[in-house]
Amino acid sequence: MDFLDEIVGARYELIDKIVSKSVEKKLKQKTVSDLIDTVVLDKYLGIPIFLTLMWAVFRFAFDVSQCFSDAIASLFSIASNWAKLNIPCKVLASLVGDGVFGGLGFILVYLPPIIFVFVALGILEDTGYLPRAAFVMDRAMTKIGLHGKSFIPMLLGFGCNVPAILATRTIKGDVDRKISIIINPLMSCSARLPVYVLFAGVFFAGYEGAVIVSMYILGIVLAAIMATIVRRAFFSEELSPFLMEMPDFSMPSMRSVLSGAWLRTQIFLKKAATILFAGAMVMWYLTHFPWSATAGGKLIGNSYAALIGHVVEPLIRPLGLNWKAGVALLSGFMAKELVVGTFGLLYSGNVCAGIRHDFNPVTALAMMAITLIYLPCLGTVGVLKSELGEWKWVGFVVLYELVLAYVVAGLIVCFGRVM
Repeated sequence: MDFLDEIVGARYELIDKIVSKSVEKKLKQKTVSDLIDTVVLDKYLGIPIFLTLMWAVFRFAFDVSQCFSDAIASLFSIASNWAKLNIPCKVLASLVGDGVFGGLGFILVYLPPIIFVFVALGILEDTGYLPRAAFVMDRAMTKIGLHGKSFIPMLLGFGCNVPAILATRTIKGDVDRKISIIINPLMSCSARLPVYVLFAGVFFAGYEGAVIVSMYILGIVLAAIMATIVRRAFFSEELSPFLMEMPDFSMPSMRSVLSGAWLRTQIFLKKAATILFAGAMVMWYLTHFPWSATAGGKLIGNSYAALIGHVVEPLIRPLGLNWKAGVALLSGFMAKELVVGTFGLLYSGNVCAGIRHDFNPVTALAMMAITLIYLPCLGTVGVLKSELGEWKWVGFVVLYELVLAYVVAGLIVCFGRVM
């Protein structure tokens, strides 16, 4: 690092000499962008401002999207009831009513908050704030062994971990890049947001924004801790210098913001039409078979899903979670959105009532934390292999996330019981 610092310093000395001989400097009046920078880049105010903006993003997304989510829920509820009443074949009626409109439909209920999060983050990006957020966070991140440029992929991870991991290619140091990849799955992607919205809405009415932001902050804090541990345990190379050009603040272009949000939404919709649809069909089969003709296939306690869930239950019972939570978490390995879709099938559409019965505020927080941490989805595992190059590193990511999820959830439950 000292050698690199000398090179960078020598370059700037040469630049200063050239500029001093060829440029006549005049007193420049501070622009509006400069004045804003004095506040948002302040040593003490920078991080609180960043956290406040993140809270505002999710508060905005939750409040504005609520009516749209309610409308979609009502629409799918009507469609589900119609299918069950009008399709003669009971198995097919259940497949369409419970599997498609109940399982997949319950996932799509959470599309509006995801869209509004994309819009809010797009506004921050278009104004020029996000590069400043990376600069502000660099001070804290450098102290814990994480590169400042890693924060940009971390922010992208709020959308999806797959492109976020691919974005680490802009980080020059091999060690810095590898560490950034290893900790990126701890970022709360949009696929986890439906789980947060569901549990926050049921147990923390009025404080949904703060609870959801706490999950995002938890991911950043855990990423920082793991970056420190990984660097000290496996690597001796020091951090490479962090240089970033700051664009001027500007008014966001709504066309650009909406275009970006639509592109990200298209990715979600394509995922819903493929992976999420297939996953919903698999979970419908597991929750309704062996088929009970007298109960319309709804003897969930005797289903294959219950059989699998009871195998997993002893592992999560100390955390206050039952077999249904275990089945939902297992489905989340395919795609995190399937966690809420599986709950929709397990509780036969009465999700909020079922969750109130099986969870409490403490175990709800534990479930949210586990969803954040426990496993990267199948797509992320694939890109981890392509970017890290070795299965041993992929195995390390999977193993540390499982252990970390159990420890964090355990601490939440223990602290909650004491309180």
